[in-house]
Amino acid sequence: MDQDAAAGSAKTTRPQAIQPVHDESNHALVLSPGVTLTFGSESLLIPDQLVTKPNRSCLCLPSIGSKNDTPRSIPYYNILWAETSEDRSWLVVDYAHEDSPHHLVVRNLKFAIPAQTAEQTDDHIANWIEHLLDRAYGTAVRRKRAWVLVNPHAGPGGADKIWDHQVKPIFEAARMPMTVVRTTYSGEAGDLAQVLDIDSYDIAIPCSGDGLPHEVFNGLAKRPDARRALSKIAVCHIPCGSGNAMSCNLYGTHRPTLAALAIIKGVPTPLDLVSITQGEERFVSFLSQALGVIADLDLGTENLRWMGAARFTVGFLALVLQKKTYPCDIAIKVEIEHKESVKKHYRERVTQGSADSEQSKACDGTDADGCPVTSSSPSPSPADDDDGPGLPPLKYGTVMDKLPEGWELVPYEKLGSFYCGNMAYMAPDANFFSAALANDGLMDLIITQGDVNPLKSIGLQLAVDSGEFFDSPLVTYRKISAYRLIPRNAGKGGYLSIDGEARPFEPFQAEIHQGLGLTLSKKGCFEAPGPLNWDKVTTSERLMA
Repeated sequence: MDQDAAAGSAKTTRPQAIQPVHDESNHALVLSPGVTLTFGSESLLIPDQLVTKPNRSCLCLPSIGSKNDTPRSIPYYNILWAETSEDRSWLVVDYAHEDSPHHLVVRNLKFAIPAQTAEQTDDHIANWIEHLLDRAYGTAVRRKRAWVLVNPHAGPGGADKIWDHQVKPIFEAARMPMTVVRTTYSGEAGDLAQVLDIDSYDIAIPCSGDGLPHEVFNGLAKRPDARRALSKIAVCHIPCGSGNAMSCNLYGTHRPTLAALAIIKGVPTPLDLVSITQGEERFVSFLSQALGVIADLDLGTENLRWMGAARFTVGFLALVLQKKTYPCDIAIKVEIEHKESVKKHYRERVTQGSADSEQSKACDGTDADGCPVTSSSPSPSPADDDDGPGLPPLKYGTVMDKLPEGWELVPYEKLGSFYCGNMAYMAPDANFFSAALANDGLMDLIITQGDVNPLKSIGLQLAVDSGEFFDSPLVTYRKISAYRLIPRNAGKGGYLSIDGEARPFEPFQAEIHQGLGLTLSKKGCFEAPGPLNWDKVTTSERLMA
């Protein structure tokens, strides 16, 4: 709705009252008697008079069908924008309102600005607005330039409607410049990313399942300036698919409007990417690689896509009863072998990350060139130390090369699942890789056996939901930097899933590149809670202290 037109239709009489004052001492903007907007610790505070009864100094413009109630306060995190109208007669605050659980809509409040009585009026209000936006955005960049990709066929369908009716209005209220593309064929997002003018955008936003982010990362990776492109464009995600793992990890939600707000307020976060070589091809993975039960679940239930995430549960129960195994040979470059050591690594990284964040906030200022330095600025990637603009060279060669020195192929006769993750959540409530970190330069590897009693297999699946999966004796969990996997029945049919996408059932090799990619997250890290009791000091650690 046009704000000025709405104000006119309400026939609101603008008060000819006191001069607006921005009071720095109590963080308040006095517009008129009874209309004082105040900065609270976490929210913008609205005068009680406007909450309890109609007031001509405030006109609330909620979305159609919602209650016309003025809130007592608006969390800074929910504030999208603030500005004065063109004729300087209204102060407008746009914000995201939770009209139902897990769903946001755009609302705005309009406050009448008294007739100017001094030349400083505009300066007072402009200064106050700037302070409000500082609180609302913190270190996040305002008005990010977005390249949006909508996949109408994602998940159970409906991505078009999700974008048009739920997400787009929130981005527009945040004044984000957007270029919107609706994809028409598989692989189009990668083709477009390969020729994208990366200097015209800050972020790429696939509205899809996890397939479109995979395409965008790989399109950027195929460019001659791959490293610059991957570190320049932050790849984000509006969840419109079945698993929606990327959104769950970065924003702690698979709800489209909550993810949209998290992107608006998100901070740059370096992201590890994995190089995969298969045959003569090299591409990148941002999420996971799977062979065995998990891959069969992911790819063998495509006919149940209409069920959404429930298709994985149905498929799992069917596979468990078969006690199917997947013989293969695997060579692994292990970096952290035991679960307690994995927890220790996780604890050290999380603790250090928190300390670095606090130190960065205290040291925010400018660099030698006068550019702002904030806690959200990503640290240089180790890949930046290599020469050349393309992808980093492969430390361990390709799957076509001789097995790297020191590697040993180990036979797995009764493999149940080989599951390697670069993020924690693989779907809502499926925190398989609870010790995963966004940029520790390590992959998390899970191996389970296939000849397990069906009841134990079901219990193992339930342990994922309860958070006890990591500690299960049926699960081998390690931190690794590279591996080679050779299926025994290569070429005879089978499922190999990489980022949820089907790949030929053939040998492949993987190695990780620390911080090669870029994304946005809420706090510069994943939202997963970590392994159970990761913050507890073990008896052995206490004795060694």
